[in-house]
Amino acid sequence: MPRLLIIDDEEAMRSLLREALQGSYDIIDTGDPVEALALALEQKPDAILLDLALAEFSGFELCQTFCSLSATQRVPIFVITGKPAAEYKDFCLNLGATEYIEKPVDITRLRSLLAEQLKAKPLERRKESRIRISIALKLKGADVSGKTFVILTATENASARGFLANCAAPLEIGTQVEVYLCAKSERYAGRARVVRTEWRDTPRQRYGFQFIEKPSDWILE
Repeated sequence: MPRLLIIDDEEAMRSLLREALQGSYDIIDTGDPVEALALALEQKPDAILLDLALAEFSGFELCQTFCSLSATQRVPIFVITGKPAAEYKDFCLNLGATEYIEKPVDITRLRSLLAEQLKAKPLERRKESRIRISIALKLKGADVSGKTFVILTATENASARGFLANCAAPLEIGTQVEVYLCAKSERYAGRARVVRTEWRDTPRQRYGFQFIEKPSDWILE
């Protein structure tokens, strides 16, 4: 059962989220930001629900810390706050948050977003070591509306079976694309599917891709 860490200094809010999500998730919660950091490192949650208005440390600081630590940097962070999206959403997404949800929480939407993110299990994301490398690529596929696209991009990191790259087209978890290496000449590498999304609905949205089969021509073995 996926594990959620809920961080909110209002007991009523933590109770509401526990009641709404229990049965589908193993839930741990705290209102103490120092304890929250310790729990994240010890309990290894699959996702974090984070309020921004906390005592001692702000949710912004915690978000930045989670996104900078190797043990937690790939854990999806759902910011759940009463602060208006118009003022804070872009800032939080640029810090590394996965989603920004305003209170009062739409529980149906929250469940849907959690399910989408947790389709790509952490073990799947981390089973191969990745290196920071820029590889020029061309991606071909269809976006969430069915519109076809051809996009030139470059990887931020890569492994023998996958890569992280920006893509302006809106994609869903599971979407498949054709991948071409663009060096001196264009070479077909294989088909890959989206297993992770980051900074969605922003100019910097990017995706974690995993090859469906071993790529026929790839820079890493």
